[in-house]
Amino acid sequence: MDNYMGIFFIVGILAVVLLIGALRSRAEWIINFLLRGISGMLMIYFVNFFLEKYMPEMGIGYNLATFLTSAILGFPGVAVLYGINFYMLL
Repeated sequence: MDNYMGIFFIVGILAVVLLIGALRSRAEWIINFLLRGISGMLMIYFVNFFLEKYMPEMGIGYNLATFLTSAILGFPGVAVLYGINFYMLL
């Protein structure tokens, strides 16, 4: 166990440094998260609008799950939502 004490110490220091860096950029991260979520919901709205004529069952709902998916994953998250919806329609 004594051999691993140095490794645990180094990993602990790295974790503290990363935590300090994360706390510094928290405001930037929150703004980025909200902007990605809002732009994802706008993207869903416009895609639903264009799909309404041809495939009305392909529309994605507006809820917390779609907001979080688009906020965390961005454009690929919106594409995954439509992909899952398309798969469920098959």
